[in-house]
Amino acid sequence: MAAGCCGAWAYGRTGAAWSDVLRDLAVGWAYAGAGLLAWWRRPANRTGPLMLAEGLTWFLGNLQGTTVPVLFALGAWTEALNLAVLAHLLLAYPEGRTTTSADRRVVLAGYLLVGVGGLLRALVYDPAVSGTASYLDCRGCGPNALLVHSDAGLFTLVDLGYRWLGAALTLVCAYRLVRRWRAGGPARRRALMPAWIAVVVAVAFIGWEMLHLVAPDALAPAATVLALPSDLSQIAVPFAFLAGLLRLRLRRAAVADLVTEAAADPGLLRLQEALARTLGDPSVRLGVRTADTSTVSAAGPADPAPAAPPRDPRTLLDDYTDPYGRPLPQAAGLSVTPLGDEGPDGFPAVLLHDPALDDEPELLAAAGAAVRLCLRASRLRAEVRVREQGTAEVRARLLRAADDQRRRLERNLHDGAQTRLVLALMALRRAGVRTGADGADGKGREDGRTAEEAALRRAVADAEETLRQAVEDLRDLAQGIHPALLTREGVGPAVTALAERSALPVRVTADPGRYPPFVESAAYFTVCEAVSNAVKHARAERVEVSVRREGALLVVEVTDDGTGGADPAKGTGLSLLADRLAAAGGVLRICGGPHGGTRVRAELPCA
Repeated sequence: MAAGCCGAWAYGRTGAAWSDVLRDLAVGWAYAGAGLLAWWRRPANRTGPLMLAEGLTWFLGNLQGTTVPVLFALGAWTEALNLAVLAHLLLAYPEGRTTTSADRRVVLAGYLLVGVGGLLRALVYDPAVSGTASYLDCRGCGPNALLVHSDAGLFTLVDLGYRWLGAALTLVCAYRLVRRWRAGGPARRRALMPAWIAVVVAVAFIGWEMLHLVAPDALAPAATVLALPSDLSQIAVPFAFLAGLLRLRLRRAAVADLVTEAAADPGLLRLQEALARTLGDPSVRLGVRTADTSTVSAAGPADPAPAAPPRDPRTLLDDYTDPYGRPLPQAAGLSVTPLGDEGPDGFPAVLLHDPALDDEPELLAAAGAAVRLCLRASRLRAEVRVREQGTAEVRARLLRAADDQRRRLERNLHDGAQTRLVLALMALRRAGVRTGADGADGKGREDGRTAEEAALRRAVADAEETLRQAVEDLRDLAQGIHPALLTREGVGPAVTALAERSALPVRVTADPGRYPPFVESAAYFTVCEAVSNAVKHARAERVEVSVRREGALLVVEVTDDGTGGADPAKGTGLSLLADRLAAAGGVLRICGGPHGGTRVRAELPCA
C-alpha cells in the first residue's frame, strides 16, 4: 500500500489527471490484493507471489516523476518490468509455474529485454530532451543518474527498437497462450474460462498499447479512446483469477452434493456421472478393482494376507473394471489417481481424469473421499442384502419344515388316534345293536327287559356320542394343524371346505390350479386368520374370499362387513401371519373395505 501511495504521488507530480492517478492506483492494488489472497489460500502455488510482484512493479515506472536522480533512473530502467512479470504470470497461470521449455524461454526473453534493453534505453534517456517519450510527462523530472550520453536521435532509435522487440514478444506470448488454450482439456477450459477470457483481453490491449508506443502519432485518436479499457482489462486479470479461485472453491463445495448422492447408493455409473459434473471433466473414468477382497463374507473376515510391495495403479489398470464391468480402457493422456487405502491386492478404486486436475489436489482428495464413502456404503449394503437374503432363505426353510411337520402330525393323528377312535366307535355301535336285539328277543319271556339292560343301553349310547364328539374334535384339530384336503386338492377346495364349516356365510371365489406347497399353506392360513378375526372381533355378517393369480403373484383377499380396525401391531395373529407371508416372500396389506369393514390382502410369489 505504501508503494502504491508513493507511486501515485510521483505520478501526480507529472501533471496527470486525478482520474488517471486513481485508475493507476486501482490496477496496482488489485494485483497486490489478489496476489496476497491467492498466496494465503494456496501457499504452494506461485501464482499469488507473481501477482503480488506484478502489483509492486506496476508502480516502478512512476518513480520517473520524482526529482531524485537515482529513483528516476530506477523508474526509467524498470518501466516495463511489470509487463515482463505479467507475461510470466499469464504463462504460469494457473499452476504458478511454466510447464514447457518454450514458455520458459519466452519468460526469460521478457526479463532479459527489460534488464538489457531497458538499461540501454536508460543510459541514453535525457528527460530534458526526450521527456515525452514515456507515458509520463517527464520534462520537469530528473535528472537521470544513469545518463551517459544525451542524444535525441540515438535515444529515439534505441527506444523504437526496445518497443518493437516488446511488441514482438507480446505477440509470441499471445501465441503461446492460444497454444495452451487449444491443448488444454475440457476440465481446464471449463474451470478457468473467466480467467482465460480476461487473459486474452488483457494481452490484446497490451499489444495495442505497445503498437501505440511504436507509432504514437498515427494511433493517437484511438489510443485516447482505448486508454481506459486498457487499464480496466489489466484490472480484470487479478479479479478473473479470483473468479477462477472462487469457482474452484464452489466446485469443492459441490463435493458435499456428491457425498449426498453417494450416500443414496446411486450405482457406479451414476457415481461416475456425478464425479464428471463435480470435477467439470467429462473424461472422468471410475475404475473398481476386479477382485475386491475388502468385502467381509458371511463367515467373517479372512486371515490377513502377507504384506505386498506397493504397486503403482498406473501400471495395473487391467486389474480394474469400469461401471459396466468391462476392463478399464488404457486412456492416453489421462492422469490416474488411486482412491482408498492400498491393500494386499492394490487400491480399491482408481480415477482417470484430465491432467489439469492434478493441480487441484484438495478437490481430488474431497472427490476421492466421497467415492470411498460410496464404495464402502455399497459394500455394506451388499453385505446386508446377502445377510437378509440368507435370513429370508432360513425363514423359508423353517416355514417349509413347519408345514412338513404339520402334514406329518395330521397324518399321524388321522392314521393313529383318529383311526383307533373310529374303530372304538364302531365297536360300541355293534355292542349297542346286540343289546337292542337281545331285548327284542326276550319279549315273550317272563318280565321282558330288565332295568339293568336298559341302563346298559343308555350307557352305550352315551359312550357312543362322547366318542363321536371326540372323533370330530380330533378331525377339527387335524384340519387346523394342516388340512389333508389342502395337500390333496389345493388351496381352492380347502378354502371352500373352510367356508362350509364357518359360523358366518362365506362366499368363495377361487381360481383352479395348484401352487408350491408353502405358497398354498400361507394362502390357506391367511384365509383362516382373516375369517377367524371377522367372526371373533369384527362382528361381521358376511365374508367374501377371493383366491386368484395375477401374473407371477397369488393374490388372496378376504373382505368382511364388520367394524374394521384390524391392526397387526395390536395382536399376535396378524403379526405372525405377516411373518409367515414374509418368509414365503409375500406381503400382507390391511385396509378398509369398499363398504366399511376390513380387507385383508396377501400377495405371494408363485412363479
